[in-house]
Amino acid sequence: MAAEANTSSPVVLQKDLATVLRQVFGPVGQVLIFLVGSAVALGLIVVLLGLALEGSQPGLLGRVITILPLVIIDGMIRGFLFATIALGYTMVYGVLEFINFAHGEIFMVGAFVGAGFGAVLTGAGLIQGFPALLFVIIAVLLGGAVSGLLAVGIERVAYRPLRGAPRLVPLISAIGVSLLLQDLVRLIVTNIPGLGFNARFDSPNMGAPIRLFDMPVGERLIPVTLNPKALIFIVAALLMLVGLNYIVNVTRLGKAIRAVAQDAPTASLMGVNVNQIVALTFLIGGSLGGAAGVLFGLTIGTVNPYLGFIPGLKAFTAAVLGGIGNITGAMVGGIVLGFLEAFVASYLSLFTGGAFSGASYADMAAFSILILILIFRPAGLLGEAVTQKV
Repeated sequence: MAAEANTSSPVVLQKDLATVLRQVFGPVGQVLIFLVGSAVALGLIVVLLGLALEGSQPGLLGRVITILPLVIIDGMIRGFLFATIALGYTMVYGVLEFINFAHGEIFMVGAFVGAGFGAVLTGAGLIQGFPALLFVIIAVLLGGAVSGLLAVGIERVAYRPLRGAPRLVPLISAIGVSLLLQDLVRLIVTNIPGLGFNARFDSPNMGAPIRLFDMPVGERLIPVTLNPKALIFIVAALLMLVGLNYIVNVTRLGKAIRAVAQDAPTASLMGVNVNQIVALTFLIGGSLGGAAGVLFGLTIGTVNPYLGFIPGLKAFTAAVLGGIGNITGAMVGGIVLGFLEAFVASYLSLFTGGAFSGASYADMAAFSILILILIFRPAGLLGEAVTQKV
């Protein structure tokens, strides 16, 4: 019998390892499939439109193809931004089934923490000689820690007393917290030297743009480059997805989170501290939002107290598009929305001969998608991750 147990043990361990790898890295594969699929599908659509309009606008097809790689890169950056913020919405919704509309401001606080770290180094004269990768790691950890603790405090003060109230009540509370944080941060940062309303996000030199390839257009070769900051953002977003999937699907904390999401009263009877699990959920979601805020501030170079409002709404749209409550769906929805917005912003003006500015109508495209999804597929692309309680 002992020999049989020893023989079967490695098989069980191997199976468990395979399951863990599938649960942790499988969603990354789904995200990459949607990323490539969105880029190919939208790229094919704009090329066909350029070909169809070539007769009325000579040279249009060449211009369409010339900017296509840059538009795809822009769509990736936008998509991973929306995706990282949407992860926080999804975490909270999965447990409490309510939308934390203050999450955009938690994202904004993380951006200011990163900007503050950069300002401290600049004031000390250390910013230029500071190792770039170490700067990013410290800024992300600081921003994630502060935003995570802020999210826990908000849950304790503004949401926990309303947990048994009708759903509209905590929703109104979340909107109030959002407005409060905007003005509170504005009051604080405008009185801190080195920051101000439009704070510059100082950072060490990240290096020259990475040359990906040269694209032949006619007789010319157009270099296609990727900013190192954008590459850091994309890699960090994928690592966040992997880490979050590991926590939720493999660890005991993740099992407790899933138990509370499925049936909080029963989980409480089984010994799970529901209040503690909810607080930890807000900590994880807030930390992800704060880290995303640091990376976004690093990418665009300036931050302000209203930075998180529109990205927060678009991230909510991304979460609904992918299937709110579904972690992989949040990433997928962000990717798809980012590509759609980038293509509208870049090509609408080109196809209409300048009659419509694409950048002005990109927001309209994002929220039109939200309306259409709510009407025709409210469960989202990957379906809402809910369970039937009996």
